[in-house]
Amino acid sequence: MPHRVTELHNIMPINNLANVRLYGILSHNAVAALPHADVSMQEVQDKRAAVTVPNGLALHDYANLYFCARNPMMFKRKDERQGLCVLRITTDVFTLNGVVFTDQNAASAYVRFYRVQDGIEGMNFDMIFADDWRHPDDQIKYWKHSSIKCAEVLVPNVVEPRFITGAYVFDTSVQSQVAGLWPELPTVVNKAVFFG
Repeated sequence: MPHRVTELHNIMPINNLANVRLYGILSHNAVAALPHADVSMQEVQDKRAAVTVPNGLALHDYANLYFCARNPMMFKRKDERQGLCVLRITTDVFTLNGVVFTDQNAASAYVRFYRVQDGIEGMNFDMIFADDWRHPDDQIKYWKHSSIKCAEVLVPNVVEPRFITGAYVFDTSVQSQVAGLWPELPTVVNKAVFFG
């Protein structure tokens, strides 16, 4: 794994933290049984509902993580950052059975899936970790880079709480909210992740 992959991310509404503390980060299908806030876009979820991971589960049966939360999804939700945090996940999840990487958004028509043991030579970490994915003079490159920025790590069913090492928050007021819900979770103010 490239040295720059030191942690993984999940964009999480703060209102869900009490459940995450108990149950972990659940797959789309598993969390449906619980009351929860959802920051996803319905049109994207509709696409994801039709995807099955090769030799794996339905995409909605995986808990999804990002390599980099400063991505188009976060950009679309930047005005909601007072109600969001970015959970930090240890790369120890790579040792779990059935974990899959995607080289871009898993709902993309051009996505490729990689099992951990197969290596990740096809991953473009320069593009995944780029601060900006806009290409004003090239619409095709913009679309491609935007999708690559949302490359994922798919964990079957649940990322257990023991893999969650902390959270990034936009400011100290959000930090206080998170501390009230999950006192032992280390939080760090990181405005850049939230496009602040």
